[in-house]
Amino acid sequence: MALNPALNSTVADRLREMADLLEQQGANPFRVGAYRKAADTIARLDRDIGELFRSQGAEGLVALPGIGSGIGAAIQEMLATGRFQRLERLRGDVNPVGLFQTVPGVGPELARRLHDELHVDSLESLELAAHDGRVEAVPGIGRRRAMNLRAALGQMLGRRLRKPITGSVPGDQPDVATLLDVDREYLAETLSGRLEKIAPKRFNPTNEAWLPVLHTQRGNWHFTALFSNTARAHELDRTRDWVVLYYYDGDHQERQCTVVTEGRGVLTGLRVVRGREAECRAHYDRAMARPSPGPRAGAAAH
Repeated sequence: MALNPALNSTVADRLREMADLLEQQGANPFRVGAYRKAADTIARLDRDIGELFRSQGAEGLVALPGIGSGIGAAIQEMLATGRFQRLERLRGDVNPVGLFQTVPGVGPELARRLHDELHVDSLESLELAAHDGRVEAVPGIGRRRAMNLRAALGQMLGRRLRKPITGSVPGDQPDVATLLDVDREYLAETLSGRLEKIAPKRFNPTNEAWLPVLHTQRGNWHFTALFSNTARAHELDRTRDWVVLYYYDGDHQERQCTVVTEGRGVLTGLRVVRGREAECRAHYDRAMARPSPGPRAGAAAH
């Protein structure tokens, strides 16, 4: 098939814009450089990126210089849906309900329920929820429909492109202490006023740049933190409480979770990671069980 310069140029331009926004918002230079390197690879490619994927699949993408599994998944998302959710998120353009409607068999009402009930806004996070059983708790989705959703998402995202979905496996995601520490940093930096702010398109009729964005790192994990801008968060007046953490491994593969202030039970008033409340309780129990530090060496006793 002949080279389609427009398609290759579009993909490369979106990857470069992602790099520019990450740099502007203070992200780790490693992430910035990875997207720029990938953009250069696509821009110099002497064949059509869509034809390459159709003929060689996921392996054809990750075989290109500078295209790891996570950026490869982003390229496939562009080819399959015309969208690049990570970029739209940093622009403030994110529309998860519209994105979920690109999945075969998902109409407007189901897309809204998936977003409102699961608190996810990316196809990768929706796929994880489809594999770990959470989608079956969404009204209107039974076992058969969940199976069809898993199959459709697997085909769209290319299961061979990424690590197998394994659910909540230790080492497959940051521990709750790390997530709560990133949440603490985001809330503190928000209060300081130092964070770059974006103007979300949804629920923002005045186009105000009110949504702070934090990029930070813990070990090999890269994080992006934002207040939740969902319909539910606005309805319950939790847009300054619910924090969505997007985290990426060294291959730029994305997962997400939401941290909230617990409103009931023994964790009332404490920050918890939704879906990992038991781990959060154990975390706080350990913290409270630690002995208070004694007087510093050389300090006078009182």
